[in-house]
Amino acid sequence: MTIKLAFSRPTSTTEEQTLLFEQYRTVGYDGLQLKESQYAPFLTNPERFIETWGHLPGIGSALITGGNLSDASTEKLRHVFRFASAIGTERIVYCHGIPRADVTPADIRRYADVLSELGLEAQQEGLKLSLHHHFNNPVMHRDDFDIFFNQIKEHSVGLTVDTAHLVKSGIMDVSEIIRSFGHVIDNFHLKDFDQGEWRVLGQGSIDFGDIFEAIREIGYTGWISADEESGGSVMEGMKDCYAFMKDGLK
Repeated sequence: MTIKLAFSRPTSTTEEQTLLFEQYRTVGYDGLQLKESQYAPFLTNPERFIETWGHLPGIGSALITGGNLSDASTEKLRHVFRFASAIGTERIVYCHGIPRADVTPADIRRYADVLSELGLEAQQEGLKLSLHHHFNNPVMHRDDFDIFFNQIKEHSVGLTVDTAHLVKSGIMDVSEIIRSFGHVIDNFHLKDFDQGEWRVLGQGSIDFGDIFEAIREIGYTGWISADEESGGSVMEGMKDCYAFMKDGLK
């Protein structure tokens, strides 16, 4: 598998979502990584999603979801597994929505055990489960990554690296994370950051030169998604991010 480029961004109106869905291929992307609100209306009826959007290659290459691993949250995740399997999704990108402040190393190990089992369940549906670290989520600080990935069952859970969430969390050496965890990285969310705000790729203060070099160095082949959450124009964001990634990865 060679590198494939995806795009992801929230949409606030039906018109924005339609524009996103209808134009990502025109811009050059291989797929979309869908925010939860973009596929949630179809969760109980995957056939309707396929009928409406299934003609578009890569439309649901990954589904982004999250929760706190309560019983109800876990059952919801399993529902997403079933939907994802039905529409041909490759990967579930999971955001673990628990505040970091009161989380202990023992908690992180326990979460790793739970997510390992869920990752193995996902594999039974033909899917891969990937942890998306976040600012103010359990896996946030540099040591958290070691604790979590030393605990998971081998090949059960991958890592989605989000460049801007790393920087916001105080991890400035993004390339070190890439080089250290290349064996579990199965997805990238590239996003820029400056003065506390998400930015379009290339318009923030993150130096992506070494990040792109680290991606090449680990021999990564898989999905790299622009995760555009600046709040700007859908089309401008898609075009600017695509040009930035193509230039950086060449």
